[in-house]
Amino acid sequence: MIFLENDRLRVGVRTQGAELTSIFHKPTATEHLWQADPAVWGWHAPNLFPVVGGCLDNLLRINGRTYPTERHGFARHSEFSLVESTPERAVFSLPFSEKTLAVYPYRFEFQIRYDLTGDTLGVTYRVLNLDAQPVFFSVGAHPALNVPFGPDEDYEDYFLEFETDEPLTTHLLSPNGLFSGETAPVPTENGQLRLTKHLFDRDALVFKNLLSRKLTLGSDRHDRRVTVEFPDFNYLGLWAKPGAPFVCIEPWLGCADSEGRAMDISEKEAIQRVEVGGIFEATFSIRLA
Repeated sequence: MIFLENDRLRVGVRTQGAELTSIFHKPTATEHLWQADPAVWGWHAPNLFPVVGGCLDNLLRINGRTYPTERHGFARHSEFSLVESTPERAVFSLPFSEKTLAVYPYRFEFQIRYDLTGDTLGVTYRVLNLDAQPVFFSVGAHPALNVPFGPDEDYEDYFLEFETDEPLTTHLLSPNGLFSGETAPVPTENGQLRLTKHLFDRDALVFKNLLSRKLTLGSDRHDRRVTVEFPDFNYLGLWAKPGAPFVCIEPWLGCADSEGRAMDISEKEAIQRVEVGGIFEATFSIRLA
């Protein structure tokens, strides 16, 4: 386990998946990251690469061949190496290997950097193309934030406030975790989406056309807040296991396949591309107050 620390935050990261395991706010003595109870949901904040969501038939189609894949990709199960470490920064690396080439035939290096600045944790994804061809991928985050923040509070006291008061439409998922082609409105009031135990009964809420690039988790009962900013990410997922005491705020660059639509990775919706010798980079942040 690797720990980053300043006078405001203490953050834990494990080498499996380079996954956050703790975001502890010192001034309020509050653990804000879900602690991966395996009886409920056994993850804290998986990093999603090289796919986000599910693929049709659990197959990734690349250059006329098919490769077995699982929802959200292999990075979250992979062992990363720590390549840089200071008290307020850690950089983890997952390079291609014979194991990755068997399921994803690109030569790459996937890096995840964590930075502490005051009350803010920055998370940066970098994809380095080490191949002789363009590399196609999706990448995303899946941090689960504790709700409520403390005892003697209720889940329903909390809300998600969007940066812009805008109409919200979710793209519905099938039981297979693929897009069904249907959409549904998501009601808000003054830019706030209330959290309820049944909000995610039909799986995640997926937003593809948001104007907002900032989302704040707050409560009616106090002024403590957690704000996620995602200026580099075009899609956003919201999810919790129904009835569980957390909410996932998920910036994505990429998304699940649609039912009945098999296509090459290069044609997948919201796919990312990095050219030969190039470096892709995208950052989001979590600020506690």
